[in-house]
Amino acid sequence: MDETAFRQRLAELHERACPFAKSILTRCAGCSKSFKHNIAEREIVVCGSDGAHARCIALRDLLRHNFTFALGKLNIDGPLPHAQEMRMQCGGMKGLQFLIDEHDEVSDIHELLNSAQQKFGDLTDFPYSQIIRLANMSYKGR
Repeated sequence: MDETAFRQRLAELHERACPFAKSILTRCAGCSKSFKHNIAEREIVVCGSDGAHARCIALRDLLRHNFTFALGKLNIDGPLPHAQEMRMQCGGMKGLQFLIDEHDEVSDIHELLNSAQQKFGDLTDFPYSQIIRLANMSYKGR
């Protein structure tokens, strides 16, 4: 299946493709609201909750905005190269997890965000400079 056909089929099947799919597929993180689905020979991650999906999209967008300097960009207006996307997703989640409980293993993104919102409030109030600093320290390219 070529890339265009894959993307069309993906859009047809799932409106809630997980914004942190790369980190879940590489086992950098897990999520209780996600499930895996196969299309041709590829595996995708889909969110099982509209609310969780919207929250993760908002967080991904905030991480992208706040990671611009760390990634050596002036702005991020399109897809990132795979390694930079992984650094943002895995590093961002690990940095946030460390701020919550001083561990960097992310077993459940949904629960992590619940805990982070209890501690920091709205997604826009998260301490992104600390998250990025910790992400740069913890991300080892996995």
